[in-house]
Amino acid sequence: MKKQKEKKQQTYISIRLNIMFLCIFLLFSAIIMQLGKVQIVEGEAYKNQVKSSQNATTSIPVPRGQILDREGKIVVNNKSLRTITYTRVKGIKSEDILKTAKDLAKVLEMPEQDINKLTDIDKKDFWMQLNTKRAESKITKKDIGKFKEKGIEGKELDKKIEDLRRSRVTEVELAELTAQDLKVLAIKSKMSSGYQLTPQIIKKDVTDQEYARISEKLAEFPGVDATVDWERNYVNGNLFRSVLGNITSSEEGLPKENLDSYLVRGYNRNDRVGKSYIEQRYEDVLHGTKEEVRNITDKSGNIINTEIISKGKSGNSLTLTIDMELQKKVEESIEKNLRAFKSSEPLLDRAFVVMTNPKNGQILSMAGKKIIEKEGEIEIEDLALGNMTTSYELGSAVKGATLLTGYETGAIQPGDQFYDAPMKFKGTQAKKSWNVSGFGNINDLRALQVSSNVYMFQTALKIAGVNYVPNGSLDIKQEAFDTMRYYFKQFGLGVPTGIDLPNEITGQTRKVDSQPGFLLDFSIGQYDTYTPLQLAQYISTIANGGYRMQPQIVQEVREQSIKEEIGKVIHSIEPVVLNRIDMKKEHIDRIKEGFRWVFQEGDGTGVKYFKNAPYKPAGKTGTAQTVYGGDDPIGRNAKGERMECYNLTLVGYAPYDNPEVAFSVVVPWLHNDKSGINSIIGKEVLDVYFDLKKQRMHGETTNTDSPNQNQ
Repeated sequence: MKKQKEKKQQTYISIRLNIMFLCIFLLFSAIIMQLGKVQIVEGEAYKNQVKSSQNATTSIPVPRGQILDREGKIVVNNKSLRTITYTRVKGIKSEDILKTAKDLAKVLEMPEQDINKLTDIDKKDFWMQLNTKRAESKITKKDIGKFKEKGIEGKELDKKIEDLRRSRVTEVELAELTAQDLKVLAIKSKMSSGYQLTPQIIKKDVTDQEYARISEKLAEFPGVDATVDWERNYVNGNLFRSVLGNITSSEEGLPKENLDSYLVRGYNRNDRVGKSYIEQRYEDVLHGTKEEVRNITDKSGNIINTEIISKGKSGNSLTLTIDMELQKKVEESIEKNLRAFKSSEPLLDRAFVVMTNPKNGQILSMAGKKIIEKEGEIEIEDLALGNMTTSYELGSAVKGATLLTGYETGAIQPGDQFYDAPMKFKGTQAKKSWNVSGFGNINDLRALQVSSNVYMFQTALKIAGVNYVPNGSLDIKQEAFDTMRYYFKQFGLGVPTGIDLPNEITGQTRKVDSQPGFLLDFSIGQYDTYTPLQLAQYISTIANGGYRMQPQIVQEVREQSIKEEIGKVIHSIEPVVLNRIDMKKEHIDRIKEGFRWVFQEGDGTGVKYFKNAPYKPAGKTGTAQTVYGGDDPIGRNAKGERMECYNLTLVGYAPYDNPEVAFSVVVPWLHNDKSGINSIIGKEVLDVYFDLKKQRMHGETTNTDSPNQNQ
């Protein structure tokens, strides 16, 4: 019996041992399988993770390319700035960042604007970090219980508690923050912004003393570096400023609307990029190739060494078609005349000039100015972009397009005559030329010379297939409007010019023309609206014999300049012919002869200003009856209706037998249609162009009165 009991007990122990050994076996099997998974299946991933943490790669921005004018003079470059940066490593603790910020604050003085940017939330969070026990006491168990009663748990609960704690920080408590505290906070905010392993600018343009003290003791400032950064420098001040555009700051970084596009091209989120006009349009050229470096970190995440993987390369340079000396003189002419005429012209607030090479479409000058009245004082601001972003009725300057449309459609022939006298239609006021008694029997050349409206009315009627009957009604179909617009568009009137800049408008064209008489207004430039740039393209097309050239603002991409030597050409932007107008050469030459009469012969409307000019100009004056189109209340009468006024315009080119420059002048909203401001400006800018040409031929140059700093 005893032996049987012992045997039973031994069997029980064996079973327990077997179960234990089985568990141990299964446990070790699981461990071996897990180790195998780590080593074989996921080993490479873990190896890469360790490698990436110890050998993190980052990119360092390089200076943007320069922008030069057509004469090789620097328009935009970069100003070198001694800069303090901070690179945040993975796993860095908030208290470590705070300690470094406090140490930096003992050396650096922060700009007032950085202090002023601090929000109440920033200050309250910082106060709570400095006063942890007092901050914790602002939340009770009862507060937490109320949140939990509402089913709020986890991260949402933490956020609710933090928001409540922050809201209970009083103004009196915030006042405890000293000037030194705020300086520390400004530094800490910059250190905490941005992205891991990406240098973040703490302060630009530091003093010699600040730079030296930090450079000498970098080991005492983990993650901090003393380096040289750059700032965009527009060397001519406000000259041509709006067209040059702007770049974002490192705080702005990449524009949200194009974020993904930039990121896939290797940009960092805090990179500075062009955000408007030339700087934006040619971002890929100006940006350059960033320097790639490898940061070697220790197990704690501290950077212990930096290796250069690939050297960066500064952005390439742009050579503009703009002549900055000419641009300066053109802007001075516009500003001078705006100031001179303003006292007698209360509605006058802007003027525009575009000058081009009609043979290749290169823009030599594109200027616009706008009057801003502040506290009774007149200030002038740049409105060069208005040449392509605002439109106006341009008046008789477009009559060349009307006659060429008449020739091409067979409505009239060169030399045809019409009797210029007031035309009367049923139910409307008489339509007449500016000379109310009329010019009598005139042909097409004479019509251009004296700017006959009646000749254009007759041409428009012929295009519409309608004969003039005194006191009769007009039966003009929509097709007549469509025909005239078809030919006007060939000159660039009413269509995009193709300029290599964003935000160009095409003017205003009505889809349905409700009244037949509007065709007569269209024929003299008092119906559809066009931009000053479109007007320049129109006159250039006539000047060069019928080729509509794409306006160009940039002519070359060059390597970065080295010292005083301009970099070699990488890419030249060739002239682009957008279209050849559907008009015979002899018809174009006929209009050009009429334009010569306007400036050179007899009682031409431009003779007073241009007859004796040695450079032999030709062109066409323009006056459009319109209503005020601005926002100033002074442009409305007591009933709130827009006041009637005139737009004065001018187009031309020189020399008339071999044009090398074409131009347009637009001055909107004047009371006096005979002030001559359009012709005064036109004469001055042509004089300047040919004076500069003469000076350069004799080795003379002028100065734009601005610093010329190299990068």
